[in-house]
Amino acid sequence: MSDLAFSSFTLNGPDAQKFLQGQVTLNAEALAENVTRYTGICSLKGRIQFGLWLKKVNPESFVIAATADQAEELAKHIKKYGAFSRMKLEEAGAVYPVLNGLSTDFTAAETDIATWQLQAIQAGQAWITAATAELFQPQELRLHQREGVHYDKGCYLGQEVIARLWFKAKPKAWLHAIQGAGAVPAPGEQLDKSVQAVNSAAVENGYIALVIARPEALAELDVTVLDLPESLSGDVARPA
Repeated sequence: MSDLAFSSFTLNGPDAQKFLQGQVTLNAEALAENVTRYTGICSLKGRIQFGLWLKKVNPESFVIAATADQAEELAKHIKKYGAFSRMKLEEAGAVYPVLNGLSTDFTAAETDIATWQLQAIQAGQAWITAATAELFQPQELRLHQREGVHYDKGCYLGQEVIARLWFKAKPKAWLHAIQGAGAVPAPGEQLDKSVQAVNSAAVENGYIALVIARPEALAELDVTVLDLPESLSGDVARPA
């Protein structure tokens, strides 16, 4: 039984899209309608503070889903930064995840969250919880390979740091899927100094996990590196 849960909100009003464009890492203006994409709101240090699944109904109406342990703080953040915007955030209740290729959709009908958790990890769909808030940079999570961050959209929270890394450097560590024996690592747990767990789930005789790691550090651990989907298996650096 998974203790993971999800909450949803609606954000409606003439300024909804403009507000989100200045907050999240993806291009809210270019987001196709009725398509759910995972994105983040970052700290000024360029690390993901809140992870959220965003769906645009139309430019004045959005649906937001987040892990339940981040929902309250996310709502406070939106209300604080959007205090003078013409829009209204409203709770829409608990929702349940369904894997849809390299993304996730949400439904009001109850689903098996533990099954989704396994499938999402296998699909390379890392997500942020309260335990991992402000630990990881979007590029490290391969968010740009999931259409969750756009580097040409203009200003948003943390954009200067995120853009600098993209255009001038490359992360030292990035997302990998692994399988190991023993106890399931907790979100944010260091497996060693260069390997940190993002998400994990129990399987027979051990666990599978998404980790941020230096590739050479994985070779030193007693784990099996699993294949990610092709679209998430390439170099995380900006194409030359």
